[in-house]
Amino acid sequence: MKFLKRGVLAATALVAFSATVFAADMIGNCEVVGKKGSMAIEKPAKAGQLTLETNLPAPIWYNGDTPESIKDGMEFCMAAEIAWRGGLDKVVLVPVEWDALIAGQTHDFDLAMSEISITEERKKVHDFSTPYFNSDIGILTRADAPIDEKSIKTAKVGVQQATTGAAFMTDKVGVTNPQVFPDAGSMFAALTAGQIDVAVTDTSIVLAQEVQSKGKLKVTGQYQTGETYGAIYPKGNPNNATIDKIMASMLADGTIAKLSAKYLAAAWGKDPASVPYFKP
Repeated sequence: MKFLKRGVLAATALVAFSATVFAADMIGNCEVVGKKGSMAIEKPAKAGQLTLETNLPAPIWYNGDTPESIKDGMEFCMAAEIAWRGGLDKVVLVPVEWDALIAGQTHDFDLAMSEISITEERKKVHDFSTPYFNSDIGILTRADAPIDEKSIKTAKVGVQQATTGAAFMTDKVGVTNPQVFPDAGSMFAALTAGQIDVAVTDTSIVLAQEVQSKGKLKVTGQYQTGETYGAIYPKGNPNNATIDKIMASMLADGTIAKLSAKYLAAAWGKDPASVPYFKP
């Protein structure tokens, strides 16, 4: 009997040891797969952490309503992998206003990811990462009042302040007097309430909002821009080259593609390329 008890204890210890050995490395709810510290971030903005700025809400890219509740999502898990390969144990998410972020008025961060299109004008203020996602501009409408390529010209159009979508709608599509909102959340609320007919921003963002609306909103089309998303780095920061090397390695080894399949394609239930393209 003593032998049996010892055998059970030994087996239990072996199982526990095996579980420890084979347990996935995690930051938040993100499984990190690279080698920890393989490209060390020597002097992060705050010791022991990767400080990540973003503009919320951003469902699927950041899953949760508050910084404290967000533990995963496409861009959050990208940041988790960057932190891990950089030798850091956690990601601290800092919400910021969109205008302040784009204008370079925020400080003490390592990188910002907020579905940010890379433009020549923005490069004057920021250093950008290697592009990691193709970005077009999507048209979000109420499901019971869809807007098409012709009717958008005379519709009440909402845009987010200081975005490439706002400039595109006035400069390329010829929309006059669009209603400008400080953030995507207030724009989507106005659309749901019937205050505007269309909400215009990146296709990736409106597809996520369509899913979250549970049938109330619908993406009816998009415009091709040729733009790409990139992470913002503080201008001239000595860590930028290291973080970008990590980003490039994640693209090369398929990590970003796997995150895109897990969080974006699965959540949308459709290929963004299947959304019809409107002509400006």
